[in-house]
Amino acid sequence: MKRSLLFMLCLIVSLPAHGEGDQAAAILRQIDQNQNVERQIVVSSMIIHGLRGTREIRYKSWIIGQEQSFTESLAPRREKGNKMLKLKQNLWIFNPRTDRILKIAGHMLRQSMAGSDLSYEDMMEKGKLLDSYHAEMAGEDQIDGREMWVLDLKARNSGIAYQRRKIWVDKQLYLGIREELYAASGKLLKRLEILETFKTSRGWYPKRMQFKDILKKGGGTEWIIHSVDFDTPIPKSKFSKAALRR
Repeated sequence: MKRSLLFMLCLIVSLPAHGEGDQAAAILRQIDQNQNVERQIVVSSMIIHGLRGTREIRYKSWIIGQEQSFTESLAPRREKGNKMLKLKQNLWIFNPRTDRILKIAGHMLRQSMAGSDLSYEDMMEKGKLLDSYHAEMAGEDQIDGREMWVLDLKARNSGIAYQRRKIWVDKQLYLGIREELYAASGKLLKRLEILETFKTSRGWYPKRMQFKDILKKGGGTEWIIHSVDFDTPIPKSKFSKAALRR
């Protein structure tokens, strides 16, 4: 699962009584710690609200840490059997109709994934946020009557896809529920929001999320989580190019 999706889901368990910069860094450090899940198997649906109508793709994903993931499309029929493999900084997709494995790299990473508001580049983000961004407290806010802390993240180098991020953190749930992604110019590129959550043995997890590419026409993309399993072992053979054709 893409990092810009996972870190929004993590609980923040403590806030130090220091300066605002220290507090923001502590929040980000806790997010990094909480997103370090050993393994998870997720069944989900991506609902794309395009100009020509709405369509839904159902997925099953096997994820180890932040550097290994394998995703298979389950439905509809025309999408069934499509697969995606991520190993560290490498990404491959497989289409059973063409029996072709394609490596996604360079400018191709910026392309939309299945016509959604997410790009392949979004799926590739990994690593610790604190290693990639400076964090500052940007103030407080309210969303639907709930009190929020607002964090402003600025990229440490120019090679990062989004040079600035803004995160709203629920003061009661200690959960990041909204995020804005910006270009180096300051232009808003994407907006992400958790609309519904559920509690698991590992803490809060999203039930329903909304993604909107500001530069893309249409009604945005919903992502609904149907189930998540943290306990079932995942064989190492799942994360191989050979597995794409199985």
